[in-house]
Amino acid sequence: MVAPMRVFVLLFNARTENEGIHTIQVGARNKLLMFESEDDATRFALMLEAQDFPPATVERMDSDEVEEFCNGAGYDWELVPDGALAVPPESNVEDTDWKEGKNPSPDDKEIADDAELDRIRRQFEGLL
Repeated sequence: MVAPMRVFVLLFNARTENEGIHTIQVGARNKLLMFESEDDATRFALMLEAQDFPPATVERMDSDEVEEFCNGAGYDWELVPDGALAVPPESNVEDTDWKEGKNPSPDDKEIADDAELDRIRRQFEGLL
């Protein structure tokens, strides 16, 4: 069995109740980018910020956890090789599920059967 690879993803409002993850919309689907290099992920985050996105946090995760989430959420994923210099698309989705600085009230929080799965799902479902 192959050990999971450590990859880097971009999160907004990291480690809060309103955490979201950056995805790229390709047609009607969402694609999550997993960067092999922390430097490449940081560079991509800075390019997003230059496009008026809020600052993103680069988070290290196991690739198998990210892939499992994507499969469950119906998202595609792409591994960005070290040094590939990915560039954000010129146009952005206007309406997202995630809003900067917005924290849900306690009544809005769903109670999940599996608390860990719910935490991971919230962590990744932020941006479309």
